[in-house]
Amino acid sequence: MSRLAEFRKLEEQLAAQLQELEKLKNDEGLKREIEFEQKLRDLMLQYEQDLGGIIDILEPKPRQAAPKAAAQPAATRRARQVKVYKNPETGEVVETKGGNHKVLKAWKEKYGAEAVDSWVQ
Repeated sequence: MSRLAEFRKLEEQLAAQLQELEKLKNDEGLKREIEFEQKLRDLMLQYEQDLGGIIDILEPKPRQAAPKAAAQPAATRRARQVKVYKNPETGEVVETKGGNHKVLKAWKEKYGAEAVDSWVQ
């Protein structure tokens, strides 16, 4: 980029920033914030307080960070109850908390799920 083109680009940026600055100077909200800041600084000087002292007055206890989810005990599920199945033909007994038992699956394939579910003791 030539130096002349760079100069013109920077000049345009400066003009845009000056225009934005003029808008801010006329903004009522900004004027109120500036006035508030000045009055606050004057009060701090008058009462010989620094910003830390003001914060201590307004919020005496430091805020504690919220406890992390890992630190809180997780809601536990109710423990599964042991089911006892007794095969009426063989007299074999199977105790399980879930349906993922090898013998129980074999029985369900051979006799059907409804029949095996009726064998619960």
